[in-house]
Parts: sequence; structure tokens; C-alpha cells
Amino acid sequence: MTTPQLPTLEILPLALLVLHENHDRQRTLPLVDRLRAQGILRNPPVVMPLTDGTGRYMVLDGANRVTALEEMEFPHIVVQVVQHDDPNIRLETWNHVVWGMNARELLTKIREVAGLKLRPIERGSNKREELDCLPVEIQMADPNSSGAGGHTYLTCTTKEGIRLAAYLHGIVDAYKDKSFLDRTMQTDVDYFKEVYADLTALFIYPRFEIKFVLDLAGQGHVLPAGLTRFTVSPRALHLNYPLHELSSGKPLEYKTAYLTHWVQERIKNKNVRYYAEATFLYDE
Repeated sequence: MTTPQLPTLEILPLALLVLHENHDRQRTLPLVDRLRAQGILRNPPVVMPLTDGTGRYMVLDGANRVTALEEMEFPHIVVQVVQHDDPNIRLETWNHVVWGMNARELLTKIREVAGLKLRPIERGSNKREELDCLPVEIQMADPNSSGAGGHTYLTCTTKEGIRLAAYLHGIVDAYKDKSFLDRTMQTDVDYFKEVYADLTALFIYPRFEIKFVLDLAGQGHVLPAGLTRFTVSPRALHLNYPLHELSSGKPLEYKTAYLTHWVQERIKNKNVRYYAEATFLYDE
């Protein structure tokens, strides 16, 4: 097997980075403390150039790290740069499994989202493929003692970016602060019956094209946190780059040259290793 080229690492002004989804402020503040204590950026965020000619970059992975360094008033950040036409970049969508929320309350909140209409469907039908829109499927868990739940609903909206973003925020806002949720690739709510005693529902979200997300971010509109899942190969991890080199007032040209030298030293000392195997981590 041929070893791929090293990931493209660059030093960029933080001001040129834009997010494509909300960041989790509850995770950002503890991250600031951890970064200050450790003095290193362990894994560089992954960014992709916008296609609007502005010279900006969309953050694919690492929104909380970017936001944490912004909170710390850093001028620059080290990132891994990938291109939108790279065949090794994939965009998938997370689904949300929700538990600990009353089913009737959840459906009431969903129906309050402006412009949203729920239509009951038979679970497992092909109605999603028949719609000329971006559908969201909601699989309710089995009925509780009050008779709520057990149904499957479908709702969809226009593919127009701004309206779609607002629509998705409305759905996620209906449960994100009123329940517990996990991201999942599963598409059947029954899978979780033995996992969560108070299972409420499974939300199955639509697939997005990379260009669609790039255009949306370029216009200043973000998706809800926890929907997009970018996979990047190869991925630069455990970089452990010194934060003092990013926080200093030295010019960008100096920092870029230092990064090049820093990487070359690690290659020379055989500190850079490529892993081709698919990996499961059990201590995340």
C-alpha cells in the first residue's frame, strides 16, 4: 500500500475562518482552560476554502477549538486544509436519538415550528425518496401509558439554504435543551429500546452536499450543532503544536516558516507515522 502525501498544514488568521454549524459553548469554556494548562493544540481543525473568492475557509471539524482560540484572542491558528473536490472528503449526516422527554410535549414543540407540517407515514416506506425537498423523519418510540408515541412522521422544507437552516434549528431547538440526545447513524428507533428505558424518538436528518454547506456558511448561515459529519483521509492528529507560536505577535510569514521547520524536524526524527487501519476507540 502506498503511503499518501502528508496532510496540508497551514497557519491561517483566525479572522478568515467561518463556522458551518453552531458551536457548543458549554464545551468551549472548559476547552479554554485545558488549552491554557496544556500549552498545545493537540489536533488541528480541518478547514476547506470557500468558493466565493473571499479567501475565507469553512471549518469542517474543530468548531470548539476555533472558538476557544478566538476567546483567547489568538491572531492565528494551525489547520489542516482540504479541497472541496478531494475524493477522500465525505459529508454524512448524524441522526439524533432523544430520550427523557414526554412524547406529547415533543410533538407539540415540533408543531410550533413555523411552516412545519407533520404527515404520518408508515415506518420503512419510501416516501422520503418521492419528495422534492429535504425531509426529516421522526420515529416516535412505542406508546407510553398516556397513549402518546409509536407513530412515524415526515416533514420537509424547501432546499433554499436560509429557510432550511431556520427550519432545522426550529426542530433541534424543540428538544435539545429539554431532553437527552446522542448522535447516531442508526435509522430505526427500535434499535434503542434496550438502550434507553425512557426512549422518546429518533430524528433522521437529510443528506447535504458539500457545496450546499459551503455556500450556506459563506452567506453567514449555520446549521444546528451535531448534524454534519465530515470524514477526512488522511487526517492529521496528535500534532501537539505549541500554542505560544500561535499567540505571539510575530508575522504570519515567520509562523509559516516555523511550522515548515517544525514538521520537517518531526519527519527527520521519525515522529510522524501513518496508520491505514480502520480504528475503534473505546476511551473517548
